[in-house]
Amino acid sequence: MSKVRRALVSVSDKTGVAEFAKGLSELGVVILSTGGTATMLEKNGIPVIGVSEITKFPEMLDGRVKTLHPAIHGGLLAVREKADHMEAIGKHGIEPIDMVVVNLYPFENTVSREGVVLEDAVENIDIGGPSMLRSAAKNHASVAVVVNPSQYSEVLRELRESDCRLSLDTRQKLALEAFRVTARYDSAIAQFLGERFSKGDLFPQNLTLSFEKLYDLRYGENPHQKAAFYRDLFDQTPLSAATAEKLHGKQISYCNVLDIDAALAIVSDFEKPTAAVIKHTNPSGVASDATLASAFRVAYDADPVSAFGCVVGLNREVDVDTAKEIASHFVEAVIAPGYSSDAEKLLEEKKNIRLLSTKSPIKRENGRLMMAKVKGGLLVQTGPYAELDRKELKIVTKRTPTEEEIDAMIFGIKVCRHIKSNTILLVKGERTVGVGAGQMSRVDSAKIAGMKAGDEAKGSVLISDAFFPFRDGIDAAAKVGVAAIIQPGGSMRDEEAIAAADEHGIAMVFSGLRLFRH
Repeated sequence: MSKVRRALVSVSDKTGVAEFAKGLSELGVVILSTGGTATMLEKNGIPVIGVSEITKFPEMLDGRVKTLHPAIHGGLLAVREKADHMEAIGKHGIEPIDMVVVNLYPFENTVSREGVVLEDAVENIDIGGPSMLRSAAKNHASVAVVVNPSQYSEVLRELRESDCRLSLDTRQKLALEAFRVTARYDSAIAQFLGERFSKGDLFPQNLTLSFEKLYDLRYGENPHQKAAFYRDLFDQTPLSAATAEKLHGKQISYCNVLDIDAALAIVSDFEKPTAAVIKHTNPSGVASDATLASAFRVAYDADPVSAFGCVVGLNREVDVDTAKEIASHFVEAVIAPGYSSDAEKLLEEKKNIRLLSTKSPIKRENGRLMMAKVKGGLLVQTGPYAELDRKELKIVTKRTPTEEEIDAMIFGIKVCRHIKSNTILLVKGERTVGVGAGQMSRVDSAKIAGMKAGDEAKGSVLISDAFFPFRDGIDAAAKVGVAAIIQPGGSMRDEEAIAAADEHGIAMVFSGLRLFRH
């Protein structure tokens, strides 16, 4: 690349730009600039040529039109190695521009403000900036494009060391970053306007998504797999693994993130102090109780063998009593709204445990879309939350469930919708006693749930995430002493299931609500 002789500097974020422009000027680079940027550079003693002097046209329309001119884009897009390009710009008195230093109007910051009006958002849609970035990045073989203040020092260093030149590798990296910035910018605009203009269309024809890398993970699902964690730029929820603050512990792994997400989803469903103990995205135990410490203890003891090396979700600040309970077990990670100073100190004595804080109260957030990446596509659906009205539950057996059993059903439904299908869940009161998850047949899930519960299965309430296609699941439940069942109903063999429940003296309720989770 030839020397950088002329640079156009026009930035919204003026962090470090005066120092950068001064460095360019000291290298003999001529600085072209616009509006507020030019004024700021001049106040810092940096010689500047106004863009209007180049275009022979004033800025107009409240600054909407400044750089959209052949004198600018001709200087950016001309390929230096093409004689006809150079002849064409020469014919029109256009000089090449060798560097663009541009960042964009703060659209994302503007629309993130509560109560932002459409007019303010629209005025912060940058037109000239993205156009210059794209022109410069397209012609990166001849033009350098600098889009982020964090790039200034390294670019200036290379210019100083290389006779005011930048290597092709550097220009390629800068161009790639510029295109990523404009892609993110356009995605933000499409996302915001989609929400304002789509009139409730949940699933637009073209779905614009944008993610920003947070950090590399310890490894993927297995140690030989590499992995990274990205934050959804347009999902502003504070209640996520992506926004939680890591306070302590070793590097997070791919599986940790999945389990943290599962733990957070479950405890967000409950108002009372609640603990969820997660292994491989499924709960080994969930409990609500009067105190957080007792909720954790009950949840952990539901299946202490499976809970070894678990991830724990808690919907209250962790106090010392809860911290003592957690510290007495091998726990991989904890996510909670926060930690008392004494609780945090106690848990930090375990050097590897990962402590994460949401820094805000944990509560359910309705209306969020769920996405799953598959090869060649993306699945998008609304969330699984649907409230059960106990008055609308349909009792289908001779025995009517007690009020306590119905309470347990309501608790169990909230847990069940977070467990992988096929799911059979056994509950007593506000605690799980047996979880049968992820099996290919419902009867196997019922057998596993009964095995996990042991003696606790006697008198328990069974929650099934889908109907029983055969009576064998009911028979398996009766064998371990289940007292009541709630299931969606809707099978062609519902009458067989009802008859089986009546034979065993089990109360059964149809909810009409299927809760598959794949």
